[in-house]
Amino acid sequence: MDKMVRMQELVKVLSEAAYAYYAKDEEIISNFEYDRMYDELEALEKETGVVLAGSPTTKVGYEAVDELPKERHAAPMLSLAKTKEREELSAFLGEKKGLLSWKLDGLTVVLEYFGGTLQKAVTRGNGEVGEIVTNNARMFKNIPLQIPFMGRLILRGEAVIRYSDFEEINRKITNPDEQYKNPRNLCSGSVRQLNNEVTAGRNVRFYGFSLVEAGEEEFDNSRENQLLFLKEQGFEIVPFKVVTGETVVAAVEEFAEEIKTFDVPSDGLVLLLDDIAYGKSLGRTAKFPRDAIAFKWADEVRETVLREIEWSPSRTGLINPVAIFDPVELEGTTVSRASVHNISVMRSLKLGIGDRITVYKANMIIPQIADNLTGSNTVEIPCKCPVCEGDTAIEAVNEVQSLFCVNPACPVKKIKSLTLFVSRDALNMEGLSEATLEKFVGAGFVKEYRDLFRLSEHRDKIVSMEGFGEKSFENLVASIENARKTTLPRLLYGLGIANIGVATAKVMAREFDHDLEKMRNATPEEVGLVEGIGPVIAGTFCDYFRSEENMEVLERLLDELELEAAPEVQKNDMITGKTFVVTGSLTHFTDRSAFKEAIEAMGGKVAGSVSAKTECLINNDTASASSKNKKAKELGLKILSEEDFMQEYGLPPQM
Repeated sequence: MDKMVRMQELVKVLSEAAYAYYAKDEEIISNFEYDRMYDELEALEKETGVVLAGSPTTKVGYEAVDELPKERHAAPMLSLAKTKEREELSAFLGEKKGLLSWKLDGLTVVLEYFGGTLQKAVTRGNGEVGEIVTNNARMFKNIPLQIPFMGRLILRGEAVIRYSDFEEINRKITNPDEQYKNPRNLCSGSVRQLNNEVTAGRNVRFYGFSLVEAGEEEFDNSRENQLLFLKEQGFEIVPFKVVTGETVVAAVEEFAEEIKTFDVPSDGLVLLLDDIAYGKSLGRTAKFPRDAIAFKWADEVRETVLREIEWSPSRTGLINPVAIFDPVELEGTTVSRASVHNISVMRSLKLGIGDRITVYKANMIIPQIADNLTGSNTVEIPCKCPVCEGDTAIEAVNEVQSLFCVNPACPVKKIKSLTLFVSRDALNMEGLSEATLEKFVGAGFVKEYRDLFRLSEHRDKIVSMEGFGEKSFENLVASIENARKTTLPRLLYGLGIANIGVATAKVMAREFDHDLEKMRNATPEEVGLVEGIGPVIAGTFCDYFRSEENMEVLERLLDELELEAAPEVQKNDMITGKTFVVTGSLTHFTDRSAFKEAIEAMGGKVAGSVSAKTECLINNDTASASSKNKKAKELGLKILSEEDFMQEYGLPPQM
């Protein structure tokens, strides 16, 4: 192929991938593939002496999105030159001292303080212009809002969501198709949005990695002293090791061992010269500073043979291709399967059964196919769903082709309603994960809700299933028996009625005196009188109970349940019948749900948004510039801290 044509192709693909990554928080090609194509383009540019307009080798990112106000950085935020060779790190240092730290995988943010107070937070954006996210930054879990230093302080750092927090957030989302793909995307979306209440609930953390300005402070010409100064100011800093040319390779090995249990997403390391003056004297290229270099893990690549493409249906009808190959050792574990993501990726890899492929672990964690050495392109895309044998269709969303089952009665789609039904806020049946439900549906044990309470009839077959034994079966049965006694709000939420979430289910149950029959016979007009329920929700709610099929399923389910009586309301004249809004983090209650339940137990109502009917807004940050605070002020409503509210309205703390 002509070199110029290839360069044009590479610029196009890499630019699209970078735009998706920086502006839309999406990954359309793997990091492995991006790096390989980037290196190929860079080599071609050196060889030909030509750099095309728009080449990603001359850019540092993409323009910030329009929804947030923008600001130009005082100094450009450059990318770092990178290497995968440990020895290059030794050569980079020479006789100099360096700091080796994690290269965190989140969203770079610049913080500015003055008078000891956080004044501004700006994202990296395209390196020259970023987005102002000050209100969101104030919601970071570990960020100091006040610091001892009273002069102008500017620092850079990475906003991240830890793996443990990411998994906890996803665990609360019962629909796997709605779960977040990775911590980096979730963090970026949490910081770059307009409602700081969203940020507050995502456990975003900030780790400082560079001091930009600190007035007249002296640091003895040492980057290490700068970082220690930031630590003294209350910032968490990126963990680092002091290294020399002789010790840096060993330090890399230590990091490689630590990454196996490191809770913060990282995609490599950064080596920075400790000598500030010397580092500045080296200057910069058009894109990279010369006082630092990034180290990316050299992916451990293994060759193997593709044996099968497993087509894995989801409850939304999406059918994902999964590559099954001869087992290989990667990063200390044995792997034999990897997601191919979608039809577009499968076609680009030109997969065929028996092909020789290479596989690796992205960021040393997620198995991926790196390359297809054979490229037979013989995999057939199934025209029938592997579960229901209904027709399939290839649909394109944003130019990405995926395979779907178009049969609305496909059994796998039942998993959506069943997973919600057994979730923690519904019937709370422990031991019934989506994977387990898929097995039970596939085996014919479960066709509707009632069948979940009759799984003991299939004891022998379940015990013999992979992943099950006598003990796990006994625990499952015990959990199911505990779920028989439940409440009307839990049942309502578990039925999956359109637009009826946990909070709305509680409101509906309370408004209809926890009487299911009264609720079933209510008219749309009666339901529409409930606060927060508009005509659309009222219509879908009543339609559910007008469906003969739904009622037959519900009647059979009710034979298995014991609904608890309505909870006693501890009357509190200051709270009963009034509507409150709770926002932000709490100190006397474990979370906002517990606070809401305490208010509801005293006859009050809790809404999600401020309106003229709101009695008051409870927010520990009474002076924040959040949209709820602004709305409350516009309406002349009280804004009380949690403690002031408890004292004024006589609400006891959570026991």
